[in-house]
Amino acid sequence: MLPTIQWTDAGVVMIDQTRLPKETIFITCKTYQEVAEAIRTMIIRGAPAIGVAAAMGVALGMQSATAATFRTHLDTVCETLAKTRPTAVNLFWAIDRMKKLALSLEAEGLAAVQAKLVDEALRVYEDDIAINKAIGSHGAPLVPDGRVVLTHCNAGALATAGYGTALGVIRAAVEAGKKIAVFADETRPFLQGARLTAWELQQDGIETTLITDNMAGHFLKAGKIGCVVVGADRIARNGDVANKIGTYSVAVLAKENNVPFYVAAPISTLDLTLASGDLIPIEERAAKEVTEVFGVPVAPEGIGVANPAFDVTPNRYVTGIITEKGVARAPYEVSLPALAAIE
Repeated sequence: MLPTIQWTDAGVVMIDQTRLPKETIFITCKTYQEVAEAIRTMIIRGAPAIGVAAAMGVALGMQSATAATFRTHLDTVCETLAKTRPTAVNLFWAIDRMKKLALSLEAEGLAAVQAKLVDEALRVYEDDIAINKAIGSHGAPLVPDGRVVLTHCNAGALATAGYGTALGVIRAAVEAGKKIAVFADETRPFLQGARLTAWELQQDGIETTLITDNMAGHFLKAGKIGCVVVGADRIARNGDVANKIGTYSVAVLAKENNVPFYVAAPISTLDLTLASGDLIPIEERAAKEVTEVFGVPVAPEGIGVANPAFDVTPNRYVTGIITEKGVARAPYEVSLPALAAIE
């Protein structure tokens, strides 16, 4: 699998996910503003991946700081990155981690801070891959052998530093010798399932069938699906899950048809400060994502458009939340804080 994001001497290099699967193009962000724009425009996307990008963005931004402007420059860099996308908590987790480190090292001098921020960003990157593989190891036993797994959006290597969360569970199940296939929702309007998940799994040689979003209920009712595995952008303390728009519908359909619905996400995606998913901010994106497909208009000019990027699945529809520290089950108010507390 091609690397999603890398730190290089030239800058932060990332695969342009808006060009996949037609073109495989890498861009180099030479400033923190360019990293922020890449996050905002979804050149890089997926909660863990934008967390890694934010960490690298802070490290990159502080390379141009001076001793005299250290604190104001740090604030500016962090605020710029924080304003890119509001829903995925990993973004804010990474920024906060980097900012706290920078402030704790201020007395050591600017050069030491700059070097250690780069080291920390690389640690965030490396940790994410290890975390994803741990998620996969915990999730693989839950995947029924000889069945089809349904997934929504893209929670694969492209959404992380590598390996993936939901797709990491699928990859780990395949590596364990299970004979499984995947149904991938196209995931309108940005088509992450059609463009990214289908491409990733095809690259891995995993049998994959692409379906439109409104076909999921048909296949769940027909008994074609053994389980559903999705990622997450933020998980509240009570187990309510924010993920790509359309996830809630899939969860309800899975519950109606007695199909297990699993969420795969790192501990950094938990937001234990929020009592429920009602408090999760939902990003509203541009109307053109709905009215156009690859620049071609598909709706009447001037039509009103609503384009929330995420929805919230209530915890009663979630069979289990797969993390790097184990699988949480209801009551989530108990199991999630307990997992988060494990060292």
